[in-house]
Amino acid sequence: MEFSNRKNVTRWILIAASFVIISLILWNTYNFFQIFKNEERVKMEHWAEAQKTLKNAGIDTDIELPLKIIQNASIPIILTENDSIINTTNIDEEIVKSKEKSMAFLKKLKNQNDPIVMEYVPGKFQYLYYGDSSLLNKLKYYPITLVLIIVLFGALVYNFYRSTKMATQNKLWAGMAKETAHQIGTPLSSLIGWLEIMKADNVDETTVAEIEKDITRLQTITDRFSKIGSEPILEVRDIVAETRESYDYLQSRFSKQIDFSFKAPKKPIMVSINPALHSWTVENLVKNAIDAMRGRGKLSVVIVDEGKFVKIKVSDSGKGIPKNQYKSVFEPGFTTKKRGWGLGLSLTKRIVEEYHKGKIKVLQSEVNKGTTMQVSFSKQ
Repeated sequence: MEFSNRKNVTRWILIAASFVIISLILWNTYNFFQIFKNEERVKMEHWAEAQKTLKNAGIDTDIELPLKIIQNASIPIILTENDSIINTTNIDEEIVKSKEKSMAFLKKLKNQNDPIVMEYVPGKFQYLYYGDSSLLNKLKYYPITLVLIIVLFGALVYNFYRSTKMATQNKLWAGMAKETAHQIGTPLSSLIGWLEIMKADNVDETTVAEIEKDITRLQTITDRFSKIGSEPILEVRDIVAETRESYDYLQSRFSKQIDFSFKAPKKPIMVSINPALHSWTVENLVKNAIDAMRGRGKLSVVIVDEGKFVKIKVSDSGKGIPKNQYKSVFEPGFTTKKRGWGLGLSLTKRIVEEYHKGKIKVLQSEVNKGTTMQVSFSKQ
């Protein structure tokens, strides 16, 4: 427990440290951005002074420095007077030639920076509008890029952590299942011995037959648990016969208040399955249907032969499932019952889709009217 708490504290310290580092990087980038922006403002003020000097230059005025300042500018500039554009620098010719485009570009520059006012003679003003340089534009998007990289990195770390945690949980559940199978094995062997004694003592054959069925069922359950965590062996079996066998056993063990019905083709339909795990699938679907009806109602199992596929439909007249929960019912831990861990349909989905390469879904459901679950397998 202490080790686990220490791990949690370390994890939160690392997360907090990561957020602090990200905040410092973003703050530092913002400061750089402001410094460059201020420097560009100073450059534009120098450009405005150079422009003013050239405009008012006399015969004896040294114009070499102002010319160098103007020529070395790499920032998009528009110079206006009385709301008319009188000069442009570092702007695409297509924009300059079109009055509509140049006015739209001027509007864009107005939104980027405040203008520099140039009083080249007393009472006469020109306004210098300028945009951000390519360097400043790149720096502007740097924090967004950085955040996206950090988010992607965080997602990768989370997925790795989640996968590792799930793998550990799967190993734990597999170990518990195998240990359960091992523990059931000892009393089961004793029950088989007692069954033989009952046969020798000529106990009523009907009673012995029913007990034998339950012992066989326990052996099947033990076999199921022992297969968790390992790749099951698939056999080509008649899906109709295998489903019917599980259905018959369950029908005989549940209340007579449930109206059972079974419909299937009379010919065999061969499918590659693991008999023990397929029996578990049928059992989970039937038990879920009975729970949904609270032990009273109509339950039907229908097998349909559809070309390359065979479909098993388990329908009930229970409380139904809202449409927004069609996918949620297969998630581990999801349950509408007061008791239960919500593992039945999650385990069923894994058996059908991972082990048998089939498909399972809520075919249709209506609240307070019933649900139909459908399992599909490829035929052999």
